[in-house]
Amino acid sequence: MTDTPTCDAPETAPLLDRRFAWRGREVAWTAFGSGPPLVFCHGTPWSSWLWEPYARALAGGFTVHLWDMPGYGASSKDPAHDVDLGTQGELFADLLEHWRPAWATTGPTGPDGEGDGGTPPLPHVVAHDFGGAVSLRAAVLHGARYASLCLVDVVALRPWGSPYFALVREHADVFAATPAAVHRGALEAYVRTAAHRPLREEHLAALVAPWTGEAGQAAFYRQIAQADERYTAELEPLLGDLDVPVRVLWGEEDAWIPPDRARRLAEALPDADVRLLPGAGHLVQLDEPVALAVELQRWLSATR
Repeated sequence: MTDTPTCDAPETAPLLDRRFAWRGREVAWTAFGSGPPLVFCHGTPWSSWLWEPYARALAGGFTVHLWDMPGYGASSKDPAHDVDLGTQGELFADLLEHWRPAWATTGPTGPDGEGDGGTPPLPHVVAHDFGGAVSLRAAVLHGARYASLCLVDVVALRPWGSPYFALVREHADVFAATPAAVHRGALEAYVRTAAHRPLREEHLAALVAPWTGEAGQAAFYRQIAQADERYTAELEPLLGDLDVPVRVLWGEEDAWIPPDRARRLAEALPDADVRLLPGAGHLVQLDEPVALAVELQRWLSATR
């Protein structure tokens, strides 16, 4: 990797200039670069902004894809639309199928490097937080296939959710009605706890921006209200069926999802190993960007 990822202020975040229509929702996405497909999946309460520097750094060797889940970032936030993990996993499988025809000329088929010149290659997937459960559900429940899967501080095994997260989930309507200034203060305090190192103000602004304003505030509490461990309970017994090489990366100082989940998750998967990143919390992308970039480059080079 020739570039060190750096997260810019929100005004320089990538334009998700394309839209995928799915059951009344609009999924904002973009793709750039050249080579085999590489898809980044964000978590909650994040967006594709968190992965943008890594996508740009890897675009020289991959066709990278960034997207925002419905209810998040630049995608639609219709109050009538479910945004739970079950919905997102099914959507992701369909989104991959939507992208698949364009991959026919981007690289070899699958992780073994063989192809027939016309069959689209399998994508490499990198997922963080809720994106882990989304990508895993897409694979084991909806037939999505990957060349490799890198899981970074992911939601996959019970229990999950901070005490604040649980409190909000139980009283989402009350929190959604709080004044905008109170909401923003609580939101910023909550987001700060995801990082092990102090967040730069411009990074904090970029992370909370999608959740401000009337629609953003309502969407923030709606996605927490619909977070349910039954979606990972359904997933857990199926993890042994996942036929893909997996690298589990975890911040050693993750206060949201303790590092012991990394080892448990790797043990539940048939072809997985673990790397812990010292000095990183749940927001490993911002805590230890160089270490994460090196790990991603090594993993993708080994599985390409």
